[in-house]
Amino acid sequence: MLRTDLPQIITDTLPGPKAQEMIQRRKAAIPDPIGCSYPVVIKRGEGAMIEDVDGNKFLDWIGGVGVLNIGFSHPEVVEAVKAQADDYFHGMINVVTHQGYIQLAEKLSAIAPVRGEKKKAFFANSGAEADENAVKIAKAYTKRPNIIVFSGAFHGRTLLTMSMTSKKSYAVGMGPFPDGVYRAQFPYYYRKPEGMPQEAAVDYYMKSITDVFEQCGAADTIAAIIVEPLQGEGGFIPAPIEWIQAVRALCDQHGILLVADEVQSGFCRTGRMFASEYWQEAGVQPDIITTAKSIAGGVPLSAIIARAEIVDAPAPGTIGGTYCGNPLACAAALKVIEVMERDHLAERSCEIGKTVMTRYGELKEKYECVGDVRGLGGMVGIEFVTDKASKTPDKALTGAIIQYCVQHGLMVEGAGTYGNVIRFLAPLVMTDEQLACGLDIFEEAIAVCSKAK
Repeated sequence: MLRTDLPQIITDTLPGPKAQEMIQRRKAAIPDPIGCSYPVVIKRGEGAMIEDVDGNKFLDWIGGVGVLNIGFSHPEVVEAVKAQADDYFHGMINVVTHQGYIQLAEKLSAIAPVRGEKKKAFFANSGAEADENAVKIAKAYTKRPNIIVFSGAFHGRTLLTMSMTSKKSYAVGMGPFPDGVYRAQFPYYYRKPEGMPQEAAVDYYMKSITDVFEQCGAADTIAAIIVEPLQGEGGFIPAPIEWIQAVRALCDQHGILLVADEVQSGFCRTGRMFASEYWQEAGVQPDIITTAKSIAGGVPLSAIIARAEIVDAPAPGTIGGTYCGNPLACAAALKVIEVMERDHLAERSCEIGKTVMTRYGELKEKYECVGDVRGLGGMVGIEFVTDKASKTPDKALTGAIIQYCVQHGLMVEGAGTYGNVIRFLAPLVMTDEQLACGLDIFEEAIAVCSKAK
């Protein structure tokens, strides 16, 4: 049964002959800029496993870049979507009311750790759309034109979210960009200024925000500060709780909304349903949460959750859209949340994360090329450097490890400002045996590739 199988490569080369044919067809039919660096053409997926068209089996630690926390083809989610399809595929919420939209909005408002007693939620199709909508409602509520984002941030590929995203390799040739998007430094403690004591770091990074007030836009022109509780593309860097507490206090001082971008970190990925629950446990709540990816197990959907006075602020007709909150997606999401709560996937994420962090910690002690290990729950990053003393990013080694892994049946993906981080985003339904097997392949890749340098 694929769901419990282990990685197995049966073809002499990757891609195999059938996959190679499909990849050639892809090259002829699909734009090159979309990109794909893996020799895998999926035939079916179950749990954390992929079987390709040639019969090779891969353990997937990418999970659709965080979409598959509940795994491929969860049977209960499949049945929920089928049942909804029997009634109707589509009902645009701006035109008709459908029950699934209401139920999902009620559920998310009940479980999301946003500030306020009365909360509301609405839906879009992608993480980028959710982030754009968060900015729209923040501006409508505060009547202010500007926002602050951070170094290392990734918020999407639309025109506004490309502007919000730090890494401009995602925006080559796409400008000019909208005004009013200002950037401060994210607290990347591993790469804080050399010699800076840890206790001085919060003040250093907070000054970066107040510098924006002086150099770019006064505090009373800032509608929102948008933070990823754990940066994804930026290198799997958790936002330090003491820094978040300071940011929240600064927002309150100046009437600025705090937005938690949980597109990648939501839905049990970090050991909580939402990563900002860690903030809540420390006495801090965001004003708005955006989330997507694993919300519906692979069916396109995203959500924006905030207190009622914020989401009710925009003028009629300025939010919503044709497919936003599609009935099939809402049915999938309701079942995903039910399964996650019933099967304790947040707790499972913590278990997986503990195992991974322990093993990665051993790798850090053993290999000079492993510079840092960090994360929350089952969202873990490992950073590769030429040596521990200089911390020089080693992008080439990182790429070699990724390719070695896939050739041996393990799919992992890079991240980070310098392209030298490998992210762990495995489905939380992965078996213990699969996890152990994947960790062995991963260590072998490090050993072989670092020795080959």
